[in-house]
Amino acid sequence: MSTSAPAHGRVGTRRRERQIRDVMTPCGSGLALLLAFLMLTFAPRGHALRCYKCSDYTGRCDRVQECTYEDACLTLGVRGGETLRQCIRFTDCDNSRLSQLFPWAAPDFWYRCCNNNLCNSGAGGSGSPRPWLLVAGLLAVGLARP
Repeated sequence: MSTSAPAHGRVGTRRRERQIRDVMTPCGSGLALLLAFLMLTFAPRGHALRCYKCSDYTGRCDRVQECTYEDACLTLGVRGGETLRQCIRFTDCDNSRLSQLFPWAAPDFWYRCCNNNLCNSGAGGSGSPRPWLLVAGLLAVGLARP
């Protein structure tokens, strides 16, 4: 009499593993492509963020600041018409924190935070990635699936 397990038990386990792997592989490769695309689209480009830096009433700002520890650009406007532009940490972009950082501007101010180079210009800047990159990435993931 043999005490070993029946051979069909091991074959059934291998078959289930192969079925799981076959199901997971297309999804996994699509997910890997999507992650790679997102990293390439939204990852820093190897240099610091650049923002306009000035405080004026004209809306024109030509001075550029390279942000060292900050990861966003701020445009803050106050009722009298003064506009402040500078680098800021994105986590500081809320009413409460900005009121602490700029008490002279509170309580009547508006603000905009963005995280692309020179996005805090008076001309509306680009606050989001280029839409065609997003479409191209989604198409690539869709085409990668069987």
